[in-house]
Parts: sequence; structure tokens; C-alpha cells
Amino acid sequence: MAGTLEKIRQAYRLFKSIDFDQLNKLSRKVDLQKIMEGFSKLDDKQLKGLMKMMDGGGKKEKVLPEINADFYELHLRLSDEDRALQLKVREFMEREIKPIVNNYWLHDEFPYEVIPKFAELDVCGLTYQGYGCPGKSFLMEGIIAMEMGRVDASIATFFGVQSGLAMGSIYGCGSEEQKQEWLPGMQQFKTIGAFGLTEPEVGSGAAGGLTVTAQRTADGWVLNGQKKWIGNAPFADVTVIWAKDLGDGEVKGFLVRKGTPGFNVEKIKGKMALRIVQNGLITLENCVVEEKDRLQNANSFRDTARVLQMTRAGVAWMAVGCARGAYENALDYTRRRKQFGRPIASFQLIQNHLVEMLSNLTAMQSLVFRLSELQDQGLLKDEHASLAKVFCSLRTRDIVSRAREVMGGNGILLEHNVARFVADAEAIYSYEGTKEINSLIVGRAITGFSAFV
Repeated sequence: MAGTLEKIRQAYRLFKSIDFDQLNKLSRKVDLQKIMEGFSKLDDKQLKGLMKMMDGGGKKEKVLPEINADFYELHLRLSDEDRALQLKVREFMEREIKPIVNNYWLHDEFPYEVIPKFAELDVCGLTYQGYGCPGKSFLMEGIIAMEMGRVDASIATFFGVQSGLAMGSIYGCGSEEQKQEWLPGMQQFKTIGAFGLTEPEVGSGAAGGLTVTAQRTADGWVLNGQKKWIGNAPFADVTVIWAKDLGDGEVKGFLVRKGTPGFNVEKIKGKMALRIVQNGLITLENCVVEEKDRLQNANSFRDTARVLQMTRAGVAWMAVGCARGAYENALDYTRRRKQFGRPIASFQLIQNHLVEMLSNLTAMQSLVFRLSELQDQGLLKDEHASLAKVFCSLRTRDIVSRAREVMGGNGILLEHNVARFVADAEAIYSYEGTKEINSLIVGRAITGFSAFV
């Protein structure tokens, strides 16, 4: 009797899941009393089968783990305030940049309409004290570079040139008057800056081989020569130009204002990477710069190198962001893409690629986290920044390659948000010092011998 009652209870639960209208319609078609009697005659196996059938076959949607590229939970070492800032930048990039980035990248154009929105984040010149700057840690500066690179490396590069190279040159090498004139407007993106060091024939050899010259005259300084690959240059309001002083042979810095006679910029076209970044070829023809626009505390390439050391750490973080974006998009794709009736993420070879990607990414994140801690403690050396740039840019190439591979042919389509990372990783690999140059910096530090020519 007890078994029969339990079966009737189960049957009741079945019918209870049917709403009144459905039950009313059902009663017109079948004898519900006979159905209830029939339930009492079913054995346990038959009843379980019926319950499974009524429950949609017993199949429930699999709950997948959250996509978490911070596998070692490094964010737990941040304060609540810093974590909130990280998530604020992430939300901004997801909302404002991600929906438009593929189109702008494809057409080699810059989304100028987002520049005022960057000011609202209040993260430009993050580590500087005063002049409207937030005065936060180098660690947070790196995390913000990662968050921007996670969505798009071009936007991260634009921001890095503005906040790091251009503002950093003025903050580190400018007079108090120059800082007051330029930094507050640059912090709010009312003034856009560029950084002119690389030349058509001089990249890695900038320390001693600059061909752009500066000659002292009664009217100030006359600059002549060319600079190449200068990010933001086609639309910058001020460009930092590094030139060799013909008087003493030392490298000096100059603030060249937009519209200065003899200062011409041509946009570089045909790039396969960082296509949103507007790079310029600058030609200086008897360009006169007043003495007040010479960076007053930039007297040798050592001063230039201090700026590069500071920003090189940011490039390592940007490489982490590029790798993280590729990994997250690839992981998401493999969980949705089905072949042979199953998500491809369930296959062993795909999982092996994903784990290799995550392993490299986790090592990169741990390295740059410690790098920025050294920077905040005043212990950062050239070799520290160079090792991070070498390792992270090299591992990023491997991660984006695997991300494209697990996506098959779809990996080369912009719509799947990995093809951009594959291309942009090539630019990150080379700029702010090639792998070879940065390797020699580290090699010199650990062996005591300089292998530079």
C-alpha cells in the first residue's frame, strides 16, 4: 500500500507541474482517473522513466565555470579601492571600445569620439604627483595597461603614448613652468601628446646614433631630420622630439607645438598591426623651437632612457593584456563551438592548448606584478624591465598563435576577436626595444660583459 501511495504522490507532482488550462484540456481527451490507476501499476523503473521523460529527458544545461584568466587570483592582493578602479576600466573598455574596435581596426582609423570619455576615467598620468594626476602606484598603472590591452592593444598604445611617453618626458625632464603648462591639459585629454625618438634609419641605435639635429641660435633651436613610427603624431597638439645637439653631441628634448613652421607629419599607411594607432613620419626642416620649449632637465640620452625604462614596464603589462584577451576569447569560443556533436573544449587536444596558454599567461601576470612592486619600491632596474618585455612579448606571440589555432579557420576573422591580437602581438614584440636589444641589457647585467657593438 505504501508503495502505491508513493507512486500516486509522484504522479501528483507530475500533474502539479501542468497548469490549470493544460489540465482542463487534457481531461477532455483522456480519462484522468484511469491514468492515475495506471500509475499505481507501474514499477519503479517504469515510473523513473516516465518522470525522466516528463522532465525533458533528464538533461540539464551544464553550468560551466566562469572564465577567469587571473588563475592565481592576483587581484586579491589589491585594495578594495584599486580593485574597483580595475573593474571600472574593464567596464569602460567593454562598453565603449569593444563594440567599435574591429571596424576602426579594419579601416585603419582612430575613434576620436572616445577621447573625451577617457578623461572621465581619471587615470591618465596615474603615477604622477600633482598637476591633476591621481598619484597612484605603478602597479595600478600596469593593471590599467593590461585591462586596455585585454580589449585592444591599439587603444592601450594610444593611452601609453599619452600618459607614459609624452607626459612622462615632461614630468621627468621638464621645468616646473613646462609641467604647469602641459600636464593638466594632457591629464584631461584636452591636449594630446606624442613622443618622437625612433627615426627611419635609427631604431635600436638611438642611444648614440640619432640623425635629427638641434642647433642653438639666437632665436632658440633649429631642428632638422626625420622621425618615424611616432604614435599619435598625426593629430597631436605637442610632440616631444629627441635630437642630437650639434654643440656638445648630447641628446636633448624639445616640445614642438602643432602648427610650428617646418614641422610636417605624414600618416604611415599599410600597417598589418596596431592599425588604430595613428603613426606618423615627421619631417623637420629648419624647424625653430624657442629655448623655453626645450626640456630643461633633458641633457643626455640617460634622461631619455629613464622615460623608456618607466614605460617599458607598461609595455610588458600591455603584452599580458593582449595575451589575456586572446585567451579569454578563445576559451569562450571553444565552449560554444561544436564539432562531432560536442563542444570542442571537451576534446583533449583543445584542452592541452588552453592549459598551455593559461600557464604562460599566469607566469606573465606573476612576473609583471612583481615588476611593478619593484618599481613602487624604487628598486626597478633597466634589466628588470627588459626581462619582462622580452618574456611577456615572446610568450604573447605563443598564446595568440594557440588562440587562433583552436578556433580553426574562424580564427582569422575579426568578428571572433582573436585575429587582431595575433597581428598586434607582432608590433608589441618589436617596439620599446626588440627582443635582441632587451636580451643584451639583461645579459650585460648578469654576466658583467656588454655585448653591444
